[in-house]
Amino acid sequence: LSADKIVKVLNILEKNIQDGSKLSTLLNHNNDTEDEERLWRDLIMERVTKSADACLTAINIMTSPNMPKAVYIEDVIERVIQYTKFHLQNTLYPQYDPVYRVDPHGGGVLSSKAKRAKCSTHKQRVIVMLYNKVCDIVSSLSELLEIQLLTDTTILQVSSMGITPFFVENVSELQLCAIKLVTAVSNF
Repeated sequence: LSADKIVKVLNILEKNIQDGSKLSTLLNHNNDTEDEERLWRDLIMERVTKSADACLTAINIMTSPNMPKAVYIEDVIERVIQYTKFHLQNTLYPQYDPVYRVDPHGGGVLSSKAKRAKCSTHKQRVIVMLYNKVCDIVSSLSELLEIQLLTDTTILQVSSMGITPFFVENVSELQLCAIKLVTAVSNF
């Protein structure tokens, strides 16, 4: 493919990434019935998953061998980072570590040990799938750092994304990917 066609594909992927980059998957509509909330959650998770696939596709294109310089579009890279950070903080960390959960009822403050003791370890299949995709994105971002120079603000975003998983429980695969990312940032 020519560089122009690849750039067009990346711009389309950026729009798909943007679609799910600020969608919260932790719904709690008090007025909705259980069926309505499940339908909303399914719709949102479908969009979030589509955006994760677009992130992976864009990063895989950029990390492919012998790519022209025009392919490394800063806006696409920043959108991937924005998507990943948002869903780590707002979807995955609260699902895997109860300390990151916000009490929807505004109840009493529990210690982190008390929150972890009350936590169930059961995860929805779609959340596990999103977790695996985000791990792949983080790992691929470390490969991209070895290929392409990024701006200082982008490096700051990437480094904070790489350090945060070490303060979260139950995300060992993500921590392994984050080690690669932090190593790539330090070599930058």
